Amino acid sequence: MKLHAFTTALLVGISVAACSSEQLYAMGRNAQRSECIKHPDAQVRDRCLKDAGLSSDAYKREVEDVSK
Repeated sequence: MKLHAFTTALLVGISVAACSSEQLYAMGRNAQRSECIKHPDAQVRDRCLKDAGLSSDAYKREVEDVSK
């Protein structure tokens, strides 16, 4: 049983390591969109979806602007 857990953890680790930062960002945004759609308030949902649609490059620019 421990070998199975170790093997699973190892495969997950390798899979995550194989993803680029853009792919990880996109996966996070897709998850965020899924949560946005569930929100009952239309204004909050629309703002959430707008934020979830932010490209990786635009996000990096915003982070750089804030850190200045």
